[in-house]
Amino acid sequence: MTDAPTGQHQTTEPQLTHLDSEGRVRMVDVGDKAVTTRTATAEGTFRTRPEVVTMVAGDALGKADVLATARLAGIGAAKRTSELIPLCHQIPLNSVKVHFDLDDEAGEIHVQATAKTTGRTGVEMEALTAVSVAGLTLHDMVKAVDPLATMDGVRLAAKTGGKRGDWTRDSDDETTDLPSDHAALDSDRSGVVVVSSTAAARGEREDTTGPAIESWLLERGFSPVEVHVVADADIASAITEHVRRSPAVLLTTGGTGVAADDRTPEATAPHLELALPGVAEAMRARGLAATPTAAMSRGLAGFAGRTLVANLPGSTGGVRDGLAVLDDLLEHLLDVHAHGGSH
Repeated sequence: MTDAPTGQHQTTEPQLTHLDSEGRVRMVDVGDKAVTTRTATAEGTFRTRPEVVTMVAGDALGKADVLATARLAGIGAAKRTSELIPLCHQIPLNSVKVHFDLDDEAGEIHVQATAKTTGRTGVEMEALTAVSVAGLTLHDMVKAVDPLATMDGVRLAAKTGGKRGDWTRDSDDETTDLPSDHAALDSDRSGVVVVSSTAAARGEREDTTGPAIESWLLERGFSPVEVHVVADADIASAITEHVRRSPAVLLTTGGTGVAADDRTPEATAPHLELALPGVAEAMRARGLAATPTAAMSRGLAGFAGRTLVANLPGSTGGVRDGLAVLDDLLEHLLDVHAHGGSH
């Protein structure tokens, strides 16, 4: 991971998020994270003898239905993960699914669990716990006929949601980099787009502004670029979360007007160490050429540490006008702020 102070790019070792500055165990504070839908899939392989797998498939072990029992054990364990793993948060689970694939020729039962939540932290540990306990239950059910059975390779297979978006394990390479919910964006050209729209966050309408800004950033060489859609009420926590991660650019859209729930400028202001009122005024002026209502936009612009932050209106036209202004200024702003030099 990297943490790039102004004018400098440094490589640092990953930090253990469950330790405080003095090395003491702590529970990570997720209060400022945005509420998003998150899923995680874990997997593992239960290895036994081929004839035992055949017995499991035929329900011929003399105990209760082996797979049904292991499935229920996995689901129950996922629901109690915070009781089993000391520093895990209690989270509401939308669903937990446990699936088994039997290979009697190889003597293996592949166990897979997918957990889903809508919350402020990931659900990886719940999926991993489900797979682990399902495997232990399989062992308990077959130990009378094969006490040497093993449960191997329990690992995270995929995750979605959270700050780092989607990730899928694509190889057996043990050094595969897994995006961490507690990591800073690892690039001097990283970008984040936050869309403030309650209707879009609820799935009641399709957002087009976020993808438009994402494409604009990608065309200008920014990568990775993330897009997060949040309800208006969650904009403050979303901005706090992403400013903390220190991307090169953080652009918001929506919530800049005068409605009661338009709070993006208020959420942005506390983070701006260097305000750029001229940039914000240039965006409003460009919009005024097309519509008088552009004067109602209260969007701000400035630097939060190394991150250039700008509030764009929620309309497609307002986004287009704001990006047109940034098109002429963005690279120069980033360069001068990071390295100094003449204007």
